[in-house]
Amino acid sequence: MVMYAYQSMDATGRTVRGNMDANNLPDLELRLKRMELDLIDCRQVSVKALSFGKGKVSTKDLINFCFHMEQMTAAGVPLLEGLADLRDSVDNPRFRTVVADLIENIEGGMQLSEAMERYPHVFHKSFTALINAGEKSGKLSDVFKSLSESLKWQDELAAQTKKIVMYPAFVGTVVMGVTFFLMIYLVPQLIGFIKTMGGELPFHTIALIFVSNIFINYWYLVISLPVAGYVGLKFWIRTSPTARFRFDDFKLHIWLVGPILHKIILSRFTTFFALMYTAGITILDAIKLSEEIVDNEVVSDGLKRAGQMISEGQGVTAAFQATGIFPPLVIRMLKVGESTGQLDTALLNVSYFYNREIREMIDRVQGLVEPIMTVILGVILGWVMLSVLGPIYDMISRLQT
Repeated sequence: MVMYAYQSMDATGRTVRGNMDANNLPDLELRLKRMELDLIDCRQVSVKALSFGKGKVSTKDLINFCFHMEQMTAAGVPLLEGLADLRDSVDNPRFRTVVADLIENIEGGMQLSEAMERYPHVFHKSFTALINAGEKSGKLSDVFKSLSESLKWQDELAAQTKKIVMYPAFVGTVVMGVTFFLMIYLVPQLIGFIKTMGGELPFHTIALIFVSNIFINYWYLVISLPVAGYVGLKFWIRTSPTARFRFDDFKLHIWLVGPILHKIILSRFTTFFALMYTAGITILDAIKLSEEIVDNEVVSDGLKRAGQMISEGQGVTAAFQATGIFPPLVIRMLKVGESTGQLDTALLNVSYFYNREIREMIDRVQGLVEPIMTVILGVILGWVMLSVLGPIYDMISRLQT
């Protein structure tokens, strides 16, 4: 199939734009007709281009999808009718196209989970695996409800995680702006006055002059080097598995932020693992699917080793403990769940505990960022004032004597 970016018109004359898979142009027109749309214009696009901008399917779209389908399936509405209602009410053109294609494929004989597998960038493997388990067990409504709650939690967690990055980045930008102003504009004027007074300059004043000259003469390097370093590091991590592994390990050990990221990853893992276990997915399959959910090579490698040991006959608790990346709380809950036969309940308890602890830790870090940045700015201002006022004070003292 080919991906088309189309422009069409509905029955009211409103222009509708979106993207849709089709075998050819007549097939595209037929699919749009089923959506009560008339094709105006279209062009072929690459699948990669749809991963960015307005064409991207957000977590909120998936939450609405799961909530809508949970309500429909619980009320006994046929799957195709529920999807058709959703297609007509979705605002995101890209997601409307995805839902329309799901309907097409189900009408062609596919299961819902099989149709979802055609869109791995929208529905990840654990999502489709849970839907597949719901179809087999006849509990699709329960699966949609669990996925809706889990995605809401992920969305909230992502918003909290952004707070850790955005606030320090904003304050850090302000501090850098103030530093540039001091070094490029204010310090040269004050240093010029000090030099006219004569006398020997102290070391901290010489150091300030040296730093100020770097900012004045090489300001483009001061700005470009951090950007170039960031781009180079990102490219290295993307192209080198070893670099990605080391960087992911480094992220787990960053002061203040590392423990929070570690708990976020573990909370995500325990939540989805419990959902998959409850839905009837085997432990080995759940572990394999979880390797992609955690989005960290170190934890993913640990899960892979745990799955290998379980497949060789070791117990779940012993296998997870042997990896060395899961804290005592997770191991203890796994042991309790394994012994009582309620592994999903035990892991959900871990997730609940970590969720509460993550919120507290984020609030604590945010409370520390402001005083830390204030101290850094105070140290810079103190250094400038000491370097400028110190020689002036020494000169005045010599004149008085």
